[in-house]
Amino acid sequence: MNETLIFPTLEAVKEARKSIENVVNYTPLQYNSRLSEKFGANIFLKREDLQPVRSYKLRGAYNKIKTLFNEGKVSQGIVCASAGNHAQGVAFSCKQLQIKGTIFMPVTTPKQKLEQVEMFGGNYAEIRLVGDTFDASKTAAFEFAETSGAAFIHPFDDVQIIEGQATLALEILEQQKENIDYVFIPIGGGGLASGIATVFGKLSKETKLIGVEPKGAPSMRLSIQNDINTELSEVDSFVDGAAVKRVGDLTFEICRNSLADCIPVDEGKVCDTILQLYNKDAIVLEPAGALSISALEQYRNQIKGKNVVCIVSGSNNDITRMEEIKERALLYNGLKHYFMVKFPQRPGSLKDFVLNVLGSNDDITHFEYTKKNSRETALAIVGIELSNISDFIGLKQRMKELGYFESYLNDNPDVLSMLV
Repeated sequence: MNETLIFPTLEAVKEARKSIENVVNYTPLQYNSRLSEKFGANIFLKREDLQPVRSYKLRGAYNKIKTLFNEGKVSQGIVCASAGNHAQGVAFSCKQLQIKGTIFMPVTTPKQKLEQVEMFGGNYAEIRLVGDTFDASKTAAFEFAETSGAAFIHPFDDVQIIEGQATLALEILEQQKENIDYVFIPIGGGGLASGIATVFGKLSKETKLIGVEPKGAPSMRLSIQNDINTELSEVDSFVDGAAVKRVGDLTFEICRNSLADCIPVDEGKVCDTILQLYNKDAIVLEPAGALSISALEQYRNQIKGKNVVCIVSGSNNDITRMEEIKERALLYNGLKHYFMVKFPQRPGSLKDFVLNVLGSNDDITHFEYTKKNSRETALAIVGIELSNISDFIGLKQRMKELGYFESYLNDNPDVLSMLV
């Protein structure tokens, strides 16, 4: 263990709660009857999507900035780097405390997120777009902090950030009077999980804490397996709120000794969860916000008959992403398939394909000619949506028997990534 690290304490968490109570919402812990019936358990959702900035990030950001404010350490302002929720929490805090904040964000940040930061920060938050990635923005923010004297606000690897996030754990233990058997926690950099572990480690030691990461960014899981904080060479940035290459040194030390498990969840499963929650529960979540609920399937046997809390961490989702979310969910559930199809160069060949290859409930959702293979045939990429997963075998068989099949593209990640 690194002895130079300063670890959060339960006493400091209680102080943080007093510091942020006038700004942060006491969010509900809602019993979800649909999920409870589905898994044969008592499933409760901690609705951090109902915070003023629509994520739990406000807790840590405000606690850190308020602490610096009280210590007289913000005379040169503050600075942070973020592609989303942390930026919004910092901007909101700046406006509340009337502190000048500079927020570095990637040039690729969606317009919706930029507008949210501007709205929450008002005249107190200045956005600077630097680089194509979060890492590039973070480097620029560090340089700005050194040259300007502004205080850098880390998104997760900071004891006061962690203590702020931990305040939601105090709320959970007040709201749920019976023993809590499991808490499922989304993990990006590990600040939220570290905060919850700090509180539950003192007040509810029997509770099993399960960390949940995107399959494409399992930095905490890999670090725990390696017994050393390990940086990923690359990440799938789809679950942007949790796509972190390297977790914090402090958060790693806390989580490695506190989590009962740390599991990856397929991004397609996350998309399916988002759609289910929207259509059946009228809850709108961002991908990171749906991580904890998406993990329940993997623990179906263990949680049966148990009291389970899922941290719903945020709802800052851009509506323009919904088509991609639907597409990923269909692919994950085996209801969307892409083929390279050979079409004879004769009139009526497409009509024959529709009548003789497609099932009665199959639908062509993508059609793109590539290039002529010969004078007799032409190749096309065809996307087909099924109403039932069991229809796939028959579809592929008919395609081969009638000479249309060239290749199946779902098994080719490089091609598929260009289509989705």
